[in-house]
Amino acid sequence: MDHTPQAPTIDAAMQRALDLAARGPAHGPNPRVGCVLLAPDGTTLGEGWHRGAGTPHAEVAALTDAHTRGHDTRGATAVVTLEPCNHTGRTGPCTRALLDAGITHLVHAIDDPGATSGGGAATLRAHGIHVQAGTRATEALELVRHWHHALTHHRPWVTLKTAITLDGRIAAPDGTSRWITGTEARTHAHTVRARTDAIAVTTGTALADDPALTARTPAGGLAGHQPLRVVVGHRDLPAGARLNGPGGEVLHLRTHDVDEVLRVLHEREVRHLVVEGGPALGAAFLAADAVDELHAYVAPVLLGEGLGAVAPFGVTTLADAPRWHTTAVERFGADVLVVARRAPGEPARRTMTRTTTPEA
Repeated sequence: MDHTPQAPTIDAAMQRALDLAARGPAHGPNPRVGCVLLAPDGTTLGEGWHRGAGTPHAEVAALTDAHTRGHDTRGATAVVTLEPCNHTGRTGPCTRALLDAGITHLVHAIDDPGATSGGGAATLRAHGIHVQAGTRATEALELVRHWHHALTHHRPWVTLKTAITLDGRIAAPDGTSRWITGTEARTHAHTVRARTDAIAVTTGTALADDPALTARTPAGGLAGHQPLRVVVGHRDLPAGARLNGPGGEVLHLRTHDVDEVLRVLHEREVRHLVVEGGPALGAAFLAADAVDELHAYVAPVLLGEGLGAVAPFGVTTLADAPRWHTTAVERFGADVLVVARRAPGEPARRTMTRTTTPEA
């Protein structure tokens, strides 16, 4: 006899698990995961989410919650946004915890693509657990997109961020660029920084603009999480640079090789990189076909002349231009943020084995 709760109950529990998962940090090496434990009659026994690297995983947090409530988890169904892990890392395997707790059914949204952490569903099946996959998979994948991409592509998810005028300029002919966008757009950009793992600029941008590359609160203080500050290029930074002030760790990569930058950051478990470093760096990542998402803050300003958002990166005719799919449009005061990803079905452009980043 099948003691799994009915489909509407499972679907509602998965939605609750997704809501719980969203409470976890968007930055860091681990995915955001939520878990709800259901009794055979559909009653919630316990719930939990992963609060960051080194803390109990969502399944263990849910089991602890159930036991705190005085519930028996034997015969229960675990509804999890991600396949339970199958290895010992900073914490033990969730498959073992579920088996020890007497869970008899597992419903998970998406598989874990990790070479060492994946395979949990197969392990549970081998121990007689009924496993169902795919419930609300699209929503679950979106929640862990950066992490999932990093594990499957062996490099960070790359967001190219620009703040431009209506005619695509990031600075006037005299070099002035502060501020193209208004306060509300800049405040939002800081919330994105506070959710990401790393920000990259060239040494040219660091020397010309002297940015701090910090994530700040609306009140102007440092946010609780500060991204890794990555400077790409060979030139030294002056001792008095704002990058040497409070904020995240500074990583100076003395290279012009995009592949090398991505390799180093992947080894450091950077899952999401935001490229902010001006037209040269953006062009290099575009030429390497390494940009996954665009964030374009567009201000209702016209310059006519001035520095363009990206330098030439190999496109000479419209037919060769990479196409993007707009996923969101938001208004911040007078400005608009356009978020876009590669259009569905758009094939990857042919790239060079090594792509250099011209120093701006």
